[in-house]
Amino acid sequence: MTAPPLLLASSSPYRRELMKRLALPFESASPDIDETPGPGETADQLARRLAESKARALTTQYPGHWIIGSDQVASLPDGTLLNKPGNHEQAVGQLSQSSGHTVLFLTGLTLLDARSGNIQNHCEPFSVHFRDLSSAEIEAYLRKEQPYDCAGSFRMEGLGITLFSRMDGRDPNSLIGLPLIALNDMLRNWGRNPLLEP
Repeated sequence: MTAPPLLLASSSPYRRELMKRLALPFESASPDIDETPGPGETADQLARRLAESKARALTTQYPGHWIIGSDQVASLPDGTLLNKPGNHEQAVGQLSQSSGHTVLFLTGLTLLDARSGNIQNHCEPFSVHFRDLSSAEIEAYLRKEQPYDCAGSFRMEGLGITLFSRMDGRDPNSLIGLPLIALNDMLRNWGRNPLLEP
């Protein structure tokens, strides 16, 4: 039986580039969801909810697809959430808060079969240890990359690597927004192995 088509529930060019690495045909569409954290919601709960909400938001439009939802939440050691900064001032604040600290990135991942309603959920942790950053380094980095659409105010696939002293986790792709190791596991759970695809 032919496997259903894949849909990436994201408008992110970074996630699309990651998805291409699995060499599977896929479509992408942008879900419209509210990303506001709920009262008392932990970073883990928020990442999982947003990933699942993104997938579920597109089931009516794509009723025959396997839908992939993913979203990322970053938190400081005191539990403060770091969202997409949106502007320079907010990004300076986030990187200043992160300087010298370990930031936990949690990437929620959902694979939803829109035909049956079957679902797999996962949350991938990845820790980033920031160097002690000077204000000049923060300003120079933001001027060069302008990562205002990225949780935590850096781009892992660019100069963001220069901000870190160490990284801990099993899948660095999750920092860019799509945990490919976990996604591959989910696909294989449902009988699709990217290595064995024609």
